[in-house]
Amino acid sequence: MTKADLVKIVCDKTGFTQRDAKIIVDSFLDSIMQTLAGGKNIEIRGFGRFKIKERKPRLARNPRRPTETVQIPARLTPVFQASNELKALVMQK
Repeated sequence: MTKADLVKIVCDKTGFTQRDAKIIVDSFLDSIMQTLAGGKNIEIRGFGRFKIKERKPRLARNPRRPTETVQIPARLTPVFQASNELKALVMQK
């Protein structure tokens, strides 16, 4: 599913124009991105949780030179954790 598909679904369910639905979808996604960029977690009951996870530094191998190792620094990454309701719904399909 693409963002355009989400916009179409919002149009069909709400009766808004496609232009208005695009603004709604873009605003929702932008709010999620800005909140995560600010270091805060987002919990949507019945759907899941978006959060920031700290990845530890580690050693990796250079694929071009298998004997050479490369240090990968610590970093923050966004992750999504599905709610139990969403997991149950997916398991039914």
